[in-house]
Amino acid sequence: MLLLLPLTGVAQRDDLLSRSEMVLSAGGMNYLGDLNDQSVFGELHVAGGAGVRCRLDNRWSVRFGGVVGAISALEDCIEQRNLTFRSRLYEGSLVAEFNFRPYGPGATESLWTPYIFGGMAVFHFSPETQYTAPDGTTSWMALQPLCTEGQGTTAYPDRRPYPLTQLAMPFGVGVRCRLNKNFSLSAEYGFRKTWTDYLDDVSTTYVGSDLLMAEVENGTVAAALADRSSTPNAVGIKRGDDSLDDWYSYFNVSLGMNLNMLFGWMRSKRCRN
Repeated sequence: MLLLLPLTGVAQRDDLLSRSEMVLSAGGMNYLGDLNDQSVFGELHVAGGAGVRCRLDNRWSVRFGGVVGAISALEDCIEQRNLTFRSRLYEGSLVAEFNFRPYGPGATESLWTPYIFGGMAVFHFSPETQYTAPDGTTSWMALQPLCTEGQGTTAYPDRRPYPLTQLAMPFGVGVRCRLNKNFSLSAEYGFRKTWTDYLDDVSTTYVGSDLLMAEVENGTVAAALADRSSTPNAVGIKRGDDSLDDWYSYFNVSLGMNLNMLFGWMRSKRCRN
């Protein structure tokens, strides 16, 4: 919705470089879903990103960027279920930011401001978990190809393998301060609402080991990882909650560097030529 708002009042006389800055961020990433339904901070992983922010006026700006991080639940919130996962996560996003105070290089504008942001993102993930073979060797196995909830089998034609690249809606709050005319510092916390319940490879019901061993490639491994409880669950028993999609969050501190400072020499050289 923020991206669709009419953003007016852009000062045409301002040079694009002077209104834009490179942004480098570092912080933490976390997941909320079937295996972690309580803790907002849960299992934190280091994450970082880079992007470009363009100031449209002293209230509005747009930002394009990418983030690399990780999510996991290496301890199930339901101990008896004993399901775990980890995943690298790669995100690209385009968001609009609204400053609550006039912010920019002008002498009458604020040196700091709280802000909100929202937009759209595309992200890639691939959940995996540890598998211990009968001979005792341990390895990490990608879960999506194993169809642990019967995706693609004849018994569950409505369950299709979930795509590993999906859309998300980032939104959140932050505070930004101007250190000088070339540098700014921001701290923000943002959630990502996704449209998938499979960040953790857990969503619906148990399908039974017989089906997986008969119809899924590498079915022995699939059966072992689909039901890791001490007592095997009957077909149809709830494995996850498919009424709620999974989320992830990213909180960070970022440094903004004015592009005119970084690349203004190119324009000066062109003018001299």
